[in-house]
Amino acid sequence: MAMLPRSQWGRSLRISRTSDAFHAILLAALVLAALFPVRPAHAGAQQYEALSAAVRAALSKAVADRPAPDNFLASQPEGKAWMEAMLPRLVMRAPGSFAGKTSAQAFLYTVHYEAHRAGLDPQLVLALIEVESRFRKYAVSAAGARGYMQVMPFWTKEIGQPGSNLFSLRLNLRYGCIILRHYLDRESGDMTRALGRYNGSLGKPGYPEKVGAAWRNAWQWR
Repeated sequence: MAMLPRSQWGRSLRISRTSDAFHAILLAALVLAALFPVRPAHAGAQQYEALSAAVRAALSKAVADRPAPDNFLASQPEGKAWMEAMLPRLVMRAPGSFAGKTSAQAFLYTVHYEAHRAGLDPQLVLALIEVESRFRKYAVSAAGARGYMQVMPFWTKEIGQPGSNLFSLRLNLRYGCIILRHYLDRESGDMTRALGRYNGSLGKPGYPEKVGAAWRNAWQWR
Protein backbone atom coordinates (compact mmCIF):
# COMPACT_ATOMS: atom_id res chain seq x y z
CA MET A 1 0.00 0.00 0.00
CA ALA A 2 1.26 3.51 -0.78
CA MET A 3 1.02 5.40 2.49
CA LEU A 4 0.32 9.13 2.36
CA PRO A 5 3.41 11.35 2.75
CA ARG A 6 4.20 12.81 6.17
CA SER A 7 3.55 16.30 4.80
CA GLN A 8 -0.14 15.44 4.50
CA TRP A 9 -0.42 14.11 8.05
CA GLY A 10 -1.80 16.43 10.70
CA ARG A 11 -4.44 17.94 8.45
CA SER A 12 -8.21 17.69 8.43
CA LEU A 13 -11.47 19.60 8.10
CA ARG A 14 -12.32 22.03 10.86
CA ILE A 15 -15.68 21.21 12.35
CA SER A 16 -17.44 23.67 14.62
CA ARG A 17 -20.16 22.42 16.89
CA THR A 18 -22.21 23.22 19.99
CA SER A 19 -22.97 21.09 23.03
CA ASP A 20 -26.39 20.31 21.57
CA ALA A 21 -24.74 19.13 18.36
CA PHE A 22 -22.50 16.81 20.35
CA HIS A 23 -25.46 15.17 22.04
CA ALA A 24 -27.25 14.84 18.70
CA ILE A 25 -24.20 13.07 17.27
CA LEU A 26 -24.02 10.82 20.32
CA LEU A 27 -27.68 9.85 19.95
CA ALA A 28 -27.23 9.14 16.23
CA ALA A 29 -24.17 7.02 16.95
CA LEU A 30 -26.03 4.94 19.53
CA VAL A 31 -28.88 4.36 17.08
CA LEU A 32 -26.44 3.26 14.38
CA ALA A 33 -24.70 0.94 16.84
CA ALA A 34 -28.01 -0.72 17.63
CA LEU A 35 -28.90 -1.16 13.96
CA PHE A 36 -25.55 -2.34 12.63
CA PRO A 37 -23.12 -4.81 14.22
CA VAL A 38 -19.63 -3.62 15.08
CA ARG A 39 -16.99 -4.86 12.67
CA PRO A 40 -14.41 -7.15 14.26
CA ALA A 41 -11.05 -5.72 15.25
CA HIS A 42 -7.94 -6.67 13.33
CA ALA A 43 -5.67 -7.08 16.36
CA GLY A 44 -2.38 -8.85 15.95
CA ALA A 45 0.66 -9.28 18.12
CA GLN A 46 4.04 -7.63 18.05
CA GLN A 47 6.74 -10.28 17.82
CA TYR A 48 9.42 -10.44 20.49
CA GLU A 49 12.86 -9.54 19.18
CA ALA A 50 15.97 -9.01 21.28
CA LEU A 51 16.93 -5.35 21.55
CA SER A 52 20.41 -3.94 21.76
CA ALA A 53 21.38 -2.34 25.06
CA ALA A 54 21.31 1.11 23.47
CA VAL A 55 17.85 0.66 21.95
CA ARG A 56 16.47 -0.81 25.18
CA ALA A 57 17.85 2.11 27.18
CA ALA A 58 16.38 4.66 24.77
CA LEU A 59 12.96 3.01 24.75
CA SER A 60 12.98 2.62 28.53
CA LYS A 61 13.73 6.32 28.95
CA ALA A 62 10.91 7.19 26.55
CA VAL A 63 8.40 5.06 28.46
CA ALA A 64 9.41 6.43 31.85
CA ASP A 65 9.16 10.12 30.97
CA ARG A 66 6.53 12.24 32.69
CA PRO A 67 2.92 12.52 31.41
CA ALA A 68 1.46 15.33 29.36
CA PRO A 69 1.27 18.80 30.92
CA ASP A 70 -2.27 19.92 31.68
CA ASN A 71 -2.36 22.66 29.06
CA PHE A 72 -0.53 20.82 26.27
CA LEU A 73 -3.30 20.63 23.68
CA ALA A 74 -4.67 24.12 24.38
CA SER A 75 -1.15 25.54 24.01
CA GLN A 76 -0.79 24.24 20.46
CA PRO A 77 -1.75 26.65 17.63
CA GLU A 78 -4.43 24.36 16.22
CA GLY A 79 -5.15 22.31 19.33
CA LYS A 80 -8.71 23.56 19.84
CA ALA A 81 -9.58 23.15 16.17
CA TRP A 82 -8.14 19.62 16.19
CA MET A 83 -10.26 18.62 19.18
CA GLU A 84 -13.40 20.11 17.61
CA ALA A 85 -12.72 18.14 14.43
CA MET A 86 -11.89 14.80 16.05
CA LEU A 87 -14.49 14.68 18.83
CA PRO A 88 -17.63 14.16 16.69
CA ARG A 89 -15.75 11.66 14.53
CA LEU A 90 -14.73 9.66 17.58
CA VAL A 91 -18.28 9.62 18.90
CA MET A 92 -19.55 8.35 15.55
CA ARG A 93 -16.81 5.74 15.10
CA ALA A 94 -16.84 4.44 18.67
CA PRO A 95 -20.41 4.62 20.02
CA GLY A 96 -20.62 3.47 23.61
CA SER A 97 -16.83 3.37 24.15
CA PHE A 98 -16.64 6.57 26.20
CA ALA A 99 -18.70 7.75 29.15
CA GLY A 100 -19.63 11.13 27.79
CA LYS A 101 -17.89 14.13 26.29
CA THR A 102 -15.25 14.52 29.03
CA SER A 103 -14.08 10.92 28.69
CA ALA A 104 -13.82 11.20 24.90
CA GLN A 105 -11.91 14.47 25.21
CA ALA A 106 -9.46 12.92 27.68
CA PHE A 107 -8.85 10.07 25.24
CA LEU A 108 -8.19 12.45 22.32
CA TYR A 109 -6.01 14.67 24.49
CA THR A 110 -3.82 11.68 25.37
CA VAL A 111 -3.66 10.41 21.78
CA HIS A 112 -2.62 13.86 20.56
CA TYR A 113 0.12 14.25 23.16
CA GLU A 114 1.58 10.74 23.00
CA ALA A 115 1.57 10.69 19.19
CA HIS A 116 3.33 14.04 18.91
CA ARG A 117 5.76 13.03 21.65
CA ALA A 118 6.75 9.97 19.62
CA GLY A 119 6.94 11.92 16.36
CA LEU A 120 3.82 10.30 14.92
CA ASP A 121 0.71 11.65 13.24
CA PRO A 122 -2.13 11.55 15.82
CA GLN A 123 -4.66 10.81 13.08
CA LEU A 124 -2.64 7.75 12.05
CA VAL A 125 -2.66 6.62 15.68
CA LEU A 126 -6.45 7.00 15.79
CA ALA A 127 -6.73 4.91 12.62
CA LEU A 128 -4.48 2.23 14.10
CA ILE A 129 -6.53 2.11 17.31
CA GLU A 130 -9.74 1.78 15.31
CA VAL A 131 -8.35 -1.19 13.41
CA GLU A 132 -6.61 -2.83 16.38
CA SER A 133 -9.23 -2.58 19.12
CA ARG A 134 -12.27 -0.62 17.84
CA PHE A 135 -11.58 1.80 20.72
CA ARG A 136 -12.18 -0.87 23.38
CA LYS A 137 -10.10 -0.04 26.43
CA TYR A 138 -10.11 -3.60 27.80
CA ALA A 139 -9.71 -5.45 24.50
CA VAL A 140 -7.51 -8.57 24.68
CA SER A 141 -6.48 -10.44 21.54
CA ALA A 142 -6.09 -14.19 21.22
CA ALA A 143 -2.33 -13.65 21.47
CA GLY A 144 -2.71 -11.62 24.68
CA ALA A 145 -2.23 -8.11 23.27
CA ARG A 146 -3.98 -5.55 25.45
CA GLY A 147 -5.86 -2.29 25.40
CA TYR A 148 -6.54 0.39 22.83
CA MET A 149 -3.29 -0.14 20.93
CA GLN A 150 -3.06 -3.89 21.58
CA VAL A 151 0.34 -3.88 23.27
CA MET A 152 1.95 -7.23 24.02
CA PRO A 153 2.82 -7.70 27.73
CA PHE A 154 6.45 -8.63 27.05
CA TRP A 155 7.13 -4.97 26.36
CA THR A 156 6.60 -4.05 30.01
CA LYS A 157 9.46 -6.36 30.99
CA GLU A 158 11.64 -5.36 28.05
CA ILE A 159 11.47 -1.55 28.31
CA GLY A 160 9.23 -0.70 31.27
CA GLN A 161 8.17 -1.99 34.65
CA PRO A 162 6.98 -5.61 34.92
CA GLY A 163 3.34 -5.64 35.93
CA SER A 164 2.57 -2.23 34.42
CA ASN A 165 -1.14 -1.84 33.74
CA LEU A 166 -1.51 -1.91 29.96
CA PHE A 167 -5.20 -1.09 30.34
CA SER A 168 -4.24 2.36 31.66
CA LEU A 169 -5.08 4.92 28.99
CA ARG A 170 -1.82 6.85 29.21
CA LEU A 171 0.45 3.81 29.55
CA ASN A 172 -1.22 1.92 26.72
CA LEU A 173 -0.95 4.85 24.34
CA ARG A 174 2.60 5.62 25.44
CA TYR A 175 3.79 2.06 24.88
CA GLY A 176 1.91 1.79 21.61
CA CYS A 177 3.25 5.03 20.16
CA ILE A 178 6.81 4.30 21.27
CA ILE A 179 6.67 0.80 19.79
CA LEU A 180 5.33 2.08 16.45
CA ARG A 181 8.04 4.77 16.40
CA HIS A 182 10.66 2.09 17.08
CA TYR A 183 9.40 -0.01 14.17
CA LEU A 184 9.24 3.03 11.90
CA ASP A 185 12.85 3.90 12.70
CA ARG A 186 13.89 0.29 12.18
CA GLU A 187 12.22 0.29 8.76
CA SER A 188 13.86 3.59 7.77
CA GLY A 189 10.55 5.44 7.59
CA ASP A 190 8.63 2.80 5.63
CA MET A 191 5.21 3.05 7.29
CA THR A 192 3.79 0.01 5.50
CA ARG A 193 6.52 -2.25 6.91
CA ALA A 194 6.38 -0.55 10.31
CA LEU A 195 2.63 -1.22 10.54
CA GLY A 196 3.23 -4.82 9.50
CA ARG A 197 5.71 -5.24 12.34
CA TYR A 198 3.33 -3.57 14.77
CA ASN A 199 0.58 -6.03 13.92
CA GLY A 200 2.90 -9.03 13.71
CA SER A 201 2.01 -9.47 10.05
CA LEU A 202 5.10 -8.10 8.29
CA GLY A 203 5.11 -9.08 4.63
CA LYS A 204 1.43 -10.01 4.57
CA PRO A 205 -1.18 -7.81 2.87
CA GLY A 206 -4.23 -6.51 4.69
CA TYR A 207 -3.31 -4.72 7.89
CA PRO A 208 -1.48 -1.64 6.55
CA GLU A 209 -4.25 -1.25 3.97
CA LYS A 210 -6.90 -1.34 6.70
CA VAL A 211 -5.11 1.34 8.72
CA GLY A 212 -4.68 3.48 5.62
CA ALA A 213 -8.36 3.13 4.74
CA ALA A 214 -9.40 4.14 8.26
CA TRP A 215 -7.09 7.15 8.05
CA ARG A 216 -8.52 8.26 4.70
CA ASN A 217 -12.16 7.57 5.55
CA ALA A 218 -12.34 9.01 9.03
CA TRP A 219 -9.30 10.77 10.43
CA GLN A 220 -7.69 13.03 7.83
CA TRP A 221 -6.99 16.54 9.06
CA ARG A 222 -6.08 19.69 7.18
